[in-house]
Amino acid sequence: MVNPIRPAIVMVALFTLVLGVAYPLAITGFAQGVFPDKANGSLVHDASGAVQGSALIGQPFAEARYLHPRPSAAGEGYDGLSSSGSNYGPLNADLAERVKTEAETIRADDGATSVPADAVTASGSGLDPDISPAYARLQAARIATARGVPAAEVQRVIDQHTQGALLGFIGQPRVNVLMANRALDARFPAS
Repeated sequence: MVNPIRPAIVMVALFTLVLGVAYPLAITGFAQGVFPDKANGSLVHDASGAVQGSALIGQPFAEARYLHPRPSAAGEGYDGLSSSGSNYGPLNADLAERVKTEAETIRADDGATSVPADAVTASGSGLDPDISPAYARLQAARIATARGVPAAEVQRVIDQHTQGALLGFIGQPRVNVLMANRALDARFPAS
């Protein structure tokens, strides 16, 4: 009878090397070679080279001169360590109250009568960096007033940063909040 411990140890070592070392290194190398920006987090840098954020993770913008992101279920600061949905169902009283409060704030800030769903609900991850074009358009007048420019000019920047559905049919049109806000700062610098 052969001792089964030696083959078991060999198989554990082999699979650890193949699946725990070689495969991750190969995938990391492939990603770095083919998609280096995405593999490194799609970091967005300012003119001095300092990191301003990631195009893949939402960030809080509360000032009137900026596009506001959708609410985050990950907390106030879009904490990547707390990434998850709220898991609130449509009949949850806490969710209903939060949506009502968010909608009232948006109506007061932006003069809206109708509020898009993404303006008052968090995404599944709680970290979505994008908003719908409808929510972005809703904010254009507030941003224009805060920056002292015509609303049509703000809308033009928003339109330039509206991305269509992937391959024309996957997903919905969207506006990346960080990239649009950077463009607004570049086009209409604070005085």
